[in-house]
Amino acid sequence: MNRLKFTSGIKEIVLLCCLAGFFSNSNAQDLTNIKFTATEATEWTNLFVRNNGWFGGDGIYTIPLNGVESGKPEAKKTLFIFSDSMIGNIKDDKMEPGAKMIHNSIAILKGTKPVKDNITFFWKNDQKDNPETVFVPKTPLTGPTDYYWLGDGFVNQEQNNAIYIFGYRVKQVSDGAFGFSEVGNTLIKIAEKEEPPYKTFEQKDTPFYLSSNETEKEMASFGAGIFVNTAKAGAPGPDGYVYVYGVKGMAKKLLVARVKPKEFDDYAKWNFWDGATWNADIKKAEAITDQVSNELSLSVLPDGRYALIFQQGGMGRAVGMRLGKSPIGPFGPIIKLWDSSDALKKKSYFSYNAKAHPGLSEKGELLISYNVNSFDFFKDLETDPQLYRPRFIKIKFN
Repeated sequence: MNRLKFTSGIKEIVLLCCLAGFFSNSNAQDLTNIKFTATEATEWTNLFVRNNGWFGGDGIYTIPLNGVESGKPEAKKTLFIFSDSMIGNIKDDKMEPGAKMIHNSIAILKGTKPVKDNITFFWKNDQKDNPETVFVPKTPLTGPTDYYWLGDGFVNQEQNNAIYIFGYRVKQVSDGAFGFSEVGNTLIKIAEKEEPPYKTFEQKDTPFYLSSNETEKEMASFGAGIFVNTAKAGAPGPDGYVYVYGVKGMAKKLLVARVKPKEFDDYAKWNFWDGATWNADIKKAEAITDQVSNELSLSVLPDGRYALIFQQGGMGRAVGMRLGKSPIGPFGPIIKLWDSSDALKKKSYFSYNAKAHPGLSEKGELLISYNVNSFDFFKDLETDPQLYRPRFIKIKFN
């Protein structure tokens, strides 16, 4: 495999399209070639370099609170949702005593620009003012030690602008960096009138989780990414459905479901792509591609192609893209957009779960984040308390 090479100074990758005319209709069907440049989006990365309060987290999905996922009008406010998050203080590049990890947190950005004065982070506090998790699972299937990692979400304009977010119920099963297991899938619903940190919200177990057992050989769960293909959300050529993506097994196979936004929490109305048609049986769902990550995104490019953005294989140094002809594919081969090596200062660091944020992207571009973590998390956090935060790149299509 050829290694990606970078120019000095600003990182730049240029992949030349074999056919001229990127915006031509014929080239819009090309799933292999595209012309782009990739650069670090340092202004967005620096937005999350913080020394007080929230100073680390992963997950980082973004939800435009006007419900317009791309295009105009731009959202006046954008909701950021994070999974495991660090709350505390950093002084002289050292984490001060009392810092705490909570299982999820949120932020609100005013406008669509990376201005530090315009972003506010939220979490809950206990009676002693210690930081606490925002979304705590309390459903009939919730176990005593379950907690939420958060999947993707959107504003449902057909249901009184309620915010819907997928919550993966997770429990710790052993010590170590990967001593956890997903045990269920939940849908969180927040009414439009609720203010962060959302003291009141609904939560409901879903059937969109297939456990790893003798019947289901590989675990699968939905909510890794959402594409709102409606006119109100700003989608070009909308068909009126919300597409929800799931990931299955170690090969990171991509599954897809769809449902009308008015019927989003009526689970009987959901259908799953079985390789030939839409099927009401989740167990008939077939992979539309593979090597994706457990968090990802699907966006429409200016020429009509669909860009699936992910970390290749879930974890690794390559931020990848597959081009598709529709929200269900077919998808082309992996196009490597970025090598995250420079962000991995130690051998114990790793990057994961890249995704695009079209609601924050400039015209003709995609703003993409990826997460950085460590296999020796708390030890490395002592010497590098800023390690655990998103990094951003910007892809400009020429």
